[in-house]
Amino acid sequence: MFERFTEKAINVISTAQKEAADSMTYKIYPEHILLGILETKSNICSRLLIHAGMEVDSFRKQVFDKYKDVQHKFKHTNIAFSEYSQKIIKLASELAKKKSNSYITPEHILLALIIICENFENEVKNDFQKYNIDIEKIKQTLLKLVEKRNKKGDFHPELINQRDKSEYSTVQSIFKEGEAKDILDRAVAKLTASHYEILGTEQIVQSILEDQNSDLSRLLNESGINLENYTGKLQEVSSRQAEFEEKQIIFTPNAFKTMLLAFETAKELGSANVKPEHIILGMLKAKSGIAYNIFKELKIEDDELAHKIIKPIEKQMPETLTILRLAKREAQSMNRNIVGSEFILLGIIGEAAGIGARVLSQLGVTIKDARIEVERVLGYGNSYTYGEVVFSDRAKKILEIAWEKAKKHKNTKIASENLLWAITQTPDSVAMQVLANLGVDVLEINQGIIKEFKSLEKNEQ
Repeated sequence: MFERFTEKAINVISTAQKEAADSMTYKIYPEHILLGILETKSNICSRLLIHAGMEVDSFRKQVFDKYKDVQHKFKHTNIAFSEYSQKIIKLASELAKKKSNSYITPEHILLALIIICENFENEVKNDFQKYNIDIEKIKQTLLKLVEKRNKKGDFHPELINQRDKSEYSTVQSIFKEGEAKDILDRAVAKLTASHYEILGTEQIVQSILEDQNSDLSRLLNESGINLENYTGKLQEVSSRQAEFEEKQIIFTPNAFKTMLLAFETAKELGSANVKPEHIILGMLKAKSGIAYNIFKELKIEDDELAHKIIKPIEKQMPETLTILRLAKREAQSMNRNIVGSEFILLGIIGEAAGIGARVLSQLGVTIKDARIEVERVLGYGNSYTYGEVVFSDRAKKILEIAWEKAKKHKNTKIASENLLWAITQTPDSVAMQVLANLGVDVLEINQGIIKEFKSLEKNEQ
């Protein structure tokens, strides 16, 4: 019944169900659905109703008093929809289909509720009148919203067919210093002994395990992956077929994929250096190759190991990790599974403590205004937000530029100012369009970043 409902729409229904249980009616009436909409505060429907004069607590008391005669003394496990509520759910689905919307959102539910109120005499119509709600005005606003969603849909202007060319044409150029270089040096040294000329995931992971003093090596040992049992499994491997899916290169294709994913992971976790833990996470994402197959034989759960590796990184509270997580939440709040530059911008503002946020704040950019502008440019998507959230091509480019900037200044972490500066280097991005619409230009941002650094230097002296 609810397969095509977005997360927010499901929250509306589950909240309505809870309200029905709390009011002891054990039947979901239209008023409970209206309460569900009001309580799901992060959607535009609740904002429309509250702005029009409705208030959650007083309306809840009104609903509770209204249904006193049908309240049950004993708790019921089965909570059914009333006749009118069934009509609302059915009509919401029909409206989404009619407007060619892929998913049913709170807007469809409220629109259906209003239409039912207009066509049938019921208590909710009286409730709207008590609060002097102009339901025709709200109805027209909702119709525009669902039409807008149909026009914009899930298209994102930053998804392009031709990806930006990267200066990183070979994996070696990415991993040319630090811990990653040490790992590759040890892995390459094993090639002669193993009679191979092409580096695979198995040598890379083996060289990580050999550094038994590292935190990652200890974590892997605790998870059941130690040098002894890994090497034992490796000796049982008689063929490298699992490593080759494409043409032969200096790395096996799966090792190449793993190392590129390690690079992507390092950036997303806010690190300006690729570390051993990023390589393991890259391998878990790649889900292929001899090393991964050995992990499976050792009964390793991908998600559990990834969580153990990421947990200590999270404790360090890297700015970029916080910003990108906020960016994903902002994307999901607009029913989108694609994080573009505009959501990274919202993440920078939402993080609030970094230099990037301070610069934008001084330029008069608020999270509220930026969200409104992003919504105006993109509109709401149709993506069901339980799906995987991915970065647009332009967002990936911004992460790469920020990584390069951090490396140039010999920083170990990507900071918010690196991300903000990177946004200014992508004039065709949605983020720059949003900033331009808010009256902010590149020069002001760059001067603001320089000013913040000078202020920090002065305070340190």
